[in-house]
Amino acid sequence: MTAPKPTTPPPQAGTAADAPTGMRKGLTNYGDNGFSLFLRKAFIKGAGYSDSALERPVIGIADTGSGYNPCHGNMPQLIEAVTRGIQLAGGLPVRFPTISVHESFSHPTSMYLRNLMSMDTEEMLRAQPMDAVVLIGGCDKTVPAQLMGAASAGLPAVQLITGSMLTGSHRGETVGACTDCRRFWGRFRAGEIDEQEVAEVNNQLVASVGTCSVMGTASTMACIAEALGMTVPGGASPPAVTAARMRVAEHTGEIAVQVARQRLTIDRILTPAAFENAMRVLLAIGGSTNAIVHLAAIAGRLGYEMDLQALDRMSRETPVLLDLKPSGQHYMEHFHAAGGMATLLRELKPLLHLDALTITGRTLGEELERAGPGFVQDVVRSAASPIYPQGGIAVLRGNLAPGGAIIKQSAANPKLMESEGRAVVFENMTDLAARIDDDDLDVQADDILVLKNIGPKGAPGMPEAGAFPIPRKLARAGVKDIVRISDGRMSGTAFGTIVLHVTPESAVGGPLAHVRTGDRIRLSVERRELSLLVDEAELARRAAAAPVVEPQAERGYRKLFLQTVTQADQGVDFNFLRAPQTQGKVPRV
Repeated sequence: MTAPKPTTPPPQAGTAADAPTGMRKGLTNYGDNGFSLFLRKAFIKGAGYSDSALERPVIGIADTGSGYNPCHGNMPQLIEAVTRGIQLAGGLPVRFPTISVHESFSHPTSMYLRNLMSMDTEEMLRAQPMDAVVLIGGCDKTVPAQLMGAASAGLPAVQLITGSMLTGSHRGETVGACTDCRRFWGRFRAGEIDEQEVAEVNNQLVASVGTCSVMGTASTMACIAEALGMTVPGGASPPAVTAARMRVAEHTGEIAVQVARQRLTIDRILTPAAFENAMRVLLAIGGSTNAIVHLAAIAGRLGYEMDLQALDRMSRETPVLLDLKPSGQHYMEHFHAAGGMATLLRELKPLLHLDALTITGRTLGEELERAGPGFVQDVVRSAASPIYPQGGIAVLRGNLAPGGAIIKQSAANPKLMESEGRAVVFENMTDLAARIDDDDLDVQADDILVLKNIGPKGAPGMPEAGAFPIPRKLARAGVKDIVRISDGRMSGTAFGTIVLHVTPESAVGGPLAHVRTGDRIRLSVERRELSLLVDEAELARRAAAAPVVEPQAERGYRKLFLQTVTQADQGVDFNFLRAPQTQGKVPRV
């Protein structure tokens, strides 16, 4: 697909040239617009602004800094650089705070709060006068929350990624969060290392502020944001504490003024072609399974349904090219040194929509031409020599998952991906915690572990508990992997033969709710099958004997969450936040 000649995108059709801009946008309702503007300017002048400054395009800066969010620990420096870029381009920067959600500091799980953050972002974009916004996010749920909110608000928006942390060193070995966190904790559980060593490595896994240094959810969403055209070129990969990250921030500020003047609204960037480019990238980087949920939610805000079967067809023809943990060996700083996303996108050119518009006003193809020919490196493989011959993610179906399930096949054990075994069932996380380390647990290495009630409503919030531990007695016997099935999620940094996102979830009466210990389950990634080998009549008897009662809450946000959250295939968004009309499905393959 060839790119057209560079053009400046015209204003969006139907946008009045004289529509209110800057400080005149979204005036507070006092019954007198003249007085509303007079009062607004009086208050903002109290902060020292002149009339000349207030006539410039207003660029909001969504500040997600928080003492509870070390992934965003470079926020002051980023805001300073963005502000500089906005001013250099003739805009007026205005910082404002929103909710900040960190993966390890959110109870019960960050996913429970993602939609709340998206609502905060959307309503602040609507309520406050701005011609465009710079969304600064990084930790797992922040970037999807911001893109969801911005998609609903409809403003011109540019995404700025906080950047990945630096790697550390443990006894001569390069380490980084959070694939190595899981690897060393697994070794500790198995008795392979002692408390002193696990404490030592704990000091090295996170060597600086920034997001996880492997292809976890944060890095995946950074790459996806660039593939969508929502960041400046090269915006995904620079580490958080580098000068390159600050230059990206400055350039982001400049571009935000440009999109404000052009009125280049987000719906002109987030098109079906952009979503398909993002899905290609997700599959080629061995990205986090969480990104499927997030992409479904972002697309849903614009009226697009995620077609999981089409995504799976796309996966069969999209190889994993990025040699990054957990599917490979390298870290994000190595990906950046190898040229970042431009290097990857060059290899994927035959599979991409090169005519997709980006936030710069140029197409993806044009940006790749501007990036140059690339250079020799060993982090991004060629299509002829992939890390994995198919995409990192496969979609499974069967009577156990009528609405689909997901497996990260590039990080799974090939010997276990074609399995039939006895189910060992845990009813919920409390049951799991009580029995998983019991030496009397009746479990063998060829069994299939099943964890119920960790889906969107069951937990609630669909926690990253899908990569639950190998039973201690098996770990001590040297077992490194076992098939695990749940309706929950797992961290993008995790690895193993783990089936996730079983839909419908058990808490709403999906077939998973009726699995019993001793049942036989068949997993075939090659055939994309996940089957419970129990006849339908028996399942119906079980359902009638033990009807599922959906979780409820008496008040507050939890009540809203449980009443309105959708299933994994619709992005675990709230039903009332999705676009009222459907425009079609993505991907269209």
